[in-house]
Amino acid sequence: MLTLTDERTGTEVSSGVVLDVTAHGAGATALLLSGVEGVRDDQEFATLLGGTHAVLAPSHPGFDLSPRPDWLDSVEDLAYLYLDWLDQLEAHDVTLVGCQFGGWVAAEMAVRSTARLSRLVLVDAVGIKPGSREDRDIADVFHMSRGELDRRTFHDPVNGPGDLTAAPVDDVLRIARNEEALACYGWEPYLHNPRLLRWLHRVSVPALVVWGESDGIVTPAYGRSFAEAIPGARFEVIPDAGHRPQVEQPERLSALIRDFSR
Repeated sequence: MLTLTDERTGTEVSSGVVLDVTAHGAGATALLLSGVEGVRDDQEFATLLGGTHAVLAPSHPGFDLSPRPDWLDSVEDLAYLYLDWLDQLEAHDVTLVGCQFGGWVAAEMAVRSTARLSRLVLVDAVGIKPGSREDRDIADVFHMSRGELDRRTFHDPVNGPGDLTAAPVDDVLRIARNEEALACYGWEPYLHNPRLLRWLHRVSVPALVVWGESDGIVTPAYGRSFAEAIPGARFEVIPDAGHRPQVEQPERLSALIRDFSR
């Protein structure tokens, strides 16, 4: 059993990359990979998950306080980086939880190696293109107003950041930095890997795919396509949640993962 204190550290992983990592909880290891909003907004969920797991929650390079070296500019790089980190930690039986953009990274990790994983949890993940070339499978988050983005992201838009002109400067700068990093990793092709869908059959650990019922970025139908491509995956919909169930329904999501981990 791994026990972690609630703390934030700069952790050097593969190839000199330094990650801003929040670690807390006790139990079997869970690696939590967050979406574009970063680790800070997922703290309530991470704390709840820490009731049954030792949670490692890094900010991806380029997000929040994690620097991004120039050579690290693809989701494939991130997948190999985190797999190397798990090797470095000599971690085993890891529950890999990927939310939104972090779900794409988690899926790319799992098709490459599940040697250190026991379970895979994807929460409103992006990363695949189930539709045809003309289908808009993923809403264009770079081409909509902040108000529309909040309405599409949250079941209740009040949970979003709202009018950024009234937000603290540090919060605005953090959002801008994270969105810039998202563009670096996922601008073209837009937030997906054209090859990932065909390789999801390689996921060889139990998988749980969770979706917010009101997700306006990637719909539950998109989530079902994700689950259907993973052998034996379980698909669950969370009501009263949009694209970020870990923010709007952290108790329900953590309970699903806790039940799945038994």
